[in-house]
Amino acid sequence: LKQVFNKDKTFRPKRKFEPGTQRFELHKRAQASLNSGVDLKAAVQLPSGEDQNDWIAVHVVDFFNRINLIYGTICEFCTEKTCPVMAGGPKYEYRWQDDIKYKKPTALPAPQYMNLLMDWIEVQINNEDLFPTNVGKCKEEVL
Repeated sequence: LKQVFNKDKTFRPKRKFEPGTQRFELHKRAQASLNSGVDLKAAVQLPSGEDQNDWIAVHVVDFFNRINLIYGTICEFCTEKTCPVMAGGPKYEYRWQDDIKYKKPTALPAPQYMNLLMDWIEVQINNEDLFPTNVGKCKEEVL
């Protein structure tokens, strides 16, 4: 279990919503609907009177947290030796490009690709211009 929470294994702590805020209430509502066995279509439907950008932001952060936990449980089995390529089956190979260090799409071992991807997503989620913590201030063109 100690390895699951090791920062070097790509596990990221959950991004939290401040209790008492509208985002926190939306997060609680999303959690309750997803954990209750409710129809998924109904679970992701925009609640009446809520801002669409805030609703989407809450679900993006929640999705990142869930993927992060899942990846944290399997990352020890995917090493550069056992997973030399980031692939989506035999027909698809994912290549990393960030226009900083990797200016062209670059084939990487899956663990390295996942580390870069999770770091990039975390930067996006923590960017106040993209995911502001004040409700109702998302930039429309981003979402």
